[in-house]
Amino acid sequence: MAILNNRDIIIVGQQPWDTPIGSNCKDLALEFSKNNRVLYVNAPLDRKTSLLQRDTDGVKKRLRIIAGQEEALTEVSSNLWVYYPQVIVESVNWIRFSTLFRWLNKINNGRFAKSIQDAVKQLGFTNFILFNDNDIFRSFHLKELLKPAVSVYYSRDNVVATPYWKRHGGYMEPELIAKSDLCVANSVYLAGYCRKYNPNSFYVGQGCDLQLFSNGEALTVPADLSVIKKPVLGYVGALLSIRLDEKILLHLAKERPNWNIVLVGPQDEDFSRSELHKLSNVFFLGPKKPEDLAAYIKGFDVCLNPQVINPLTIGNYPRKIDEYLAMGKPTLATKTEAMDIFADHVYLADTKEDYLQLAEKALAEDSPALSQDRISFAATHTWEANAHDIYKAINAVEGGMLTHEAT
Repeated sequence: MAILNNRDIIIVGQQPWDTPIGSNCKDLALEFSKNNRVLYVNAPLDRKTSLLQRDTDGVKKRLRIIAGQEEALTEVSSNLWVYYPQVIVESVNWIRFSTLFRWLNKINNGRFAKSIQDAVKQLGFTNFILFNDNDIFRSFHLKELLKPAVSVYYSRDNVVATPYWKRHGGYMEPELIAKSDLCVANSVYLAGYCRKYNPNSFYVGQGCDLQLFSNGEALTVPADLSVIKKPVLGYVGALLSIRLDEKILLHLAKERPNWNIVLVGPQDEDFSRSELHKLSNVFFLGPKKPEDLAAYIKGFDVCLNPQVINPLTIGNYPRKIDEYLAMGKPTLATKTEAMDIFADHVYLADTKEDYLQLAEKALAEDSPALSQDRISFAATHTWEANAHDIYKAINAVEGGMLTHEAT
């Protein structure tokens, strides 16, 4: 049962509603809207993007909206509206001097807030909750400018470890965490990070849309995978050197030439040049449609998440682990603090040598009973359960705020 009802919630974040990839924030917006009114605000168009990508469909749409040629506010489902801000903000992240950056960023925040207020007025939102999905710069001043009843900062990735956010995010994210009424995080590691700056920081877990991964028996293994000899150790997702450890894959492929390694997803430049392409037992099958991924996972004997350990990944909650488990598959991943919650259901490795040993164990001991245990565990990681924990955190902090105001 939902424990937050008939509230108005405004969501801001990094990912637009029309993003082609999976989005925690979108899934949470849909879950929140089952019992509350939700306004999902896309990030405003910035000057650089408006010029360099002006021929793309996404920028064309935003420019038409800014020009008043299309509606900025659209109801996409019951209780859920998507809003395209009718402003352009300046591209200021290149500025090195923090004082100048702060001043220009505050101007951008003012434009953004004014546009959001137009939508708030149109919808008649009152006493609303502001839910900020890792948007450090554009939404830094929204608590002061929009004056929400409760401001929530949602940490789901250590974004300040990436080049774009590092320079100014390193000092601004702790400030944003500190001034938010509460913080919620999808991993224990990130909750601990937030707690350094705000005692009202909560681990709320992670949801996953398991519908596509819940009926494996009805799926047919795709032709480009079915012709590959077993055993197959597989990975599904973007192949990015900043997130994945190529050495682990090389070690597995070289030490066990009778195993086949299958990688499903787009590659970055590092992976496109990798020695892996020279090995006869490694197969790059390229990017696939989201709705086809479960069929590929069905064809794997062991699922892999060979995560490299760095500041970006150490607190990361990989959604693909739940997808692998929902298919009942033996799953082998790098051991991190964020992965501890999976310890009873996933083989966790510290080294590439561990990967080899644990892969052999996973292949040897798999059984229908273990498969069902994995499926049952993954089924507990729903967006409903995730939202329920967020509601509990909001209610706990809001109740404390009201008590404090009364005294």
